[in-house]
Amino acid sequence: MSEMLLELDSLRRSFGKRVAVDNLSLSIRRGEIFGLLGPNGAGKSTAFHLLTGLLAADSGQVIFDGVALSPTDPRLRRRLGVVFQEPSLDDKLTGLENLQLGAALYGLRGRHAAKRIAEMSALVELTDRLHDPVEQYSGGMKRRLEIARVLLHRPDMLILDEPGRGIDQPTQRRIWEQLIELNRREKLTVLLTTHQPDEAEHCHRLAILDEGRLIACDSPDALKRCVGGDVIALESEHLDQIWPIVQRDFSTARRIENQIVVEVPRGHEVIPRLVEKLPAGVLRSVELRRPTLGDVFLHLTGRGLGATA
Repeated sequence: MSEMLLELDSLRRSFGKRVAVDNLSLSIRRGEIFGLLGPNGAGKSTAFHLLTGLLAADSGQVIFDGVALSPTDPRLRRRLGVVFQEPSLDDKLTGLENLQLGAALYGLRGRHAAKRIAEMSALVELTDRLHDPVEQYSGGMKRRLEIARVLLHRPDMLILDEPGRGIDQPTQRRIWEQLIELNRREKLTVLLTTHQPDEAEHCHRLAILDEGRLIACDSPDALKRCVGGDVIALESEHLDQIWPIVQRDFSTARRIENQIVVEVPRGHEVIPRLVEKLPAGVLRSVELRRPTLGDVFLHLTGRGLGATA
């Protein structure tokens, strides 16, 4: 049995002259949580659509468990559980009825279906709300119900497209606690797309995408080490005034949205000297931090994760 469960080999997809996925090659190990990180337009969702058969690749192939398969091949589809960005539940049905419908579509019947529904609804902590119409659920509850539904048939891989989009931080943490427990307990392989650095921290490994290309792939800690040192973030309503001063003295300075970000060793020693060079009263705040995955993307591309590729 190969260590790699999923391999993407030189996948390419273009829309007219725009290349959305540019010869993407990845290998995902069994039992790992793997993320595709990048801003909107980086190619993450296109890769998701190629893998799930919603789009056809111009070239390249998908290799699952050592066998090259079309994403539309039933042999591949029945081994995946897929959660899309937008809810695919029937709001007029109860949570239980949505799960029963999902079980039927996966070919589960009778006691086996009932057992799996009970197990998955307990996992996502929705047992006491199963008889309520889904239209009464919060966004986080709907996301958890969808995860429960796609896990009913015990897929080898769970794929989620931007699972944290539109969900508050406490709910996102709750979902991740459940996913991590499932990964630990059942060795479920998880693949997700995200533009949120905090969400990406949960992954064992990350592929960073930019303009459809793979620019780095490693563990979150290893990726953050490529930044090195500390990060100083300056906020000001007068960025145009202070930017030439900071840029002159720090080659690592980057301007992003309403901040200037500087990578330096021993940042606590640099801050006093830096602030002294700036006009009085121009700074709103100064932050010293260890590098984040957002800083990694900025370091590699010169743009923030909030930017559109």
